[in-house]
Amino acid sequence: MEHRLPEQRLFLKSDKSTRFIRLRPATQAMILMSLAGVLGWTVIITAIVLIDAISAGSARDQAARESLEFHNRLNALSYEVEVRTAEALQAQERFSTAMDQVAAMQVRLLESEELRRELETAVDAIQATLRRTIRDRDSARAELSLLEAELQAETGTTQTAAGREAELSRAIDVLAGALDATADQRDGAAVLVTQAAEEMERLAYADALDQERQDRVFRQIEEAVAMSMEPLDRLLEASGIPTDRLIGQLQAAYGGQGGPLMPIAVSTMTDGAPDAMSLRANELLEQLDALNLRRIAAETLPFSTPVRGAYRHTSGFGYRRDPFSGGRRLHAGVDFAGSRGTHIVAGGDGRVVFAGRHSGYGLMIDIDHGFGITTRYAHLTRLHVRQGERVSRGAHIGDMGCSGRCTGTHLHYEVRRNGDPVNPMTFITAGRNVF
Repeated sequence: MEHRLPEQRLFLKSDKSTRFIRLRPATQAMILMSLAGVLGWTVIITAIVLIDAISAGSARDQAARESLEFHNRLNALSYEVEVRTAEALQAQERFSTAMDQVAAMQVRLLESEELRRELETAVDAIQATLRRTIRDRDSARAELSLLEAELQAETGTTQTAAGREAELSRAIDVLAGALDATADQRDGAAVLVTQAAEEMERLAYADALDQERQDRVFRQIEEAVAMSMEPLDRLLEASGIPTDRLIGQLQAAYGGQGGPLMPIAVSTMTDGAPDAMSLRANELLEQLDALNLRRIAAETLPFSTPVRGAYRHTSGFGYRRDPFSGGRRLHAGVDFAGSRGTHIVAGGDGRVVFAGRHSGYGLMIDIDHGFGITTRYAHLTRLHVRQGERVSRGAHIGDMGCSGRCTGTHLHYEVRRNGDPVNPMTFITAGRNVF
């Protein structure tokens, strides 16, 4: 060391005296080591600062790209929602127009039925009068034959005296008048029958036109119902619950009936049985009821995104490395990271079964949507609902935070079927094309 670092002396001269400082090799070595340590520490700190700056710039760029992608996706979803809403409104308008046409055609059919009944009544009355006149004519002829027989028995000839001849002439005149009146009534009845036949033919043609219009209207409504039901069936299949089971439970829950018992008005021409159009209308009403039940099921199940605002999907469903212990564990939900206080909304209609603090979940809300489906919203900073309260899809139930076992502000969202966790993105992805 003395060879590398020979002893040095530093002279400090003043006006009155001169002093010197002796720098031994060990002291010089300590000074050099201190300077090297400070220099190394400066280099390390500078490198760390530069790396942090570069990482922060990359994270900001990535966040900006994800935000732009999210806004583009949000705009696309908004446009798709507007298109679906417009289609639903158009379908509703077509359905209302069709129902108005059906009602108008029903009124015309009732008027035609009333006119047909009146014509049937008139024809029956004319036929009854004609039969009564024919019976009177037959009775008069029988009476005339009886008188002639009596005259033959008394006088031996049909020639009578003046009195009997006059009486017979009056009877013949009466019979002739009755026969003339009967002939007139018969001619009038024939004219009425002809008019009635023409009117019935016209009504039959009008009824055929009405039947064709009704068939076209019903066909359009049936096609609209089929088009509306297909996406709902695909949506409900994503829940993993059989559609028949969902519909059966909804029918049991929404099965109220009642009202006064009223007689059914049926046509006299069909022996009391409903016609084909009535049967088809009943089938259409059943299809509309099935469509409504599917809509209720879609509103109830959690098909909507639970975050209202900007967020980032930070962790998915499945096994992952635990951020605290480092071990591999099942992550039973998905994580949405966002700013503190971001609104958390209900994914579907349901009833709040828990609202409070729960172990590592922190402030947590559990919602029962029926059919064995529940949703869980954890790590909240504030709750806006209470246990037992009923909520609707999109209702504000809490605010995003970092309560419980968490590393940052985010929402932990779970969907459970009969108590077992399932991937929430299955529901959310299926609902994006409908809601």
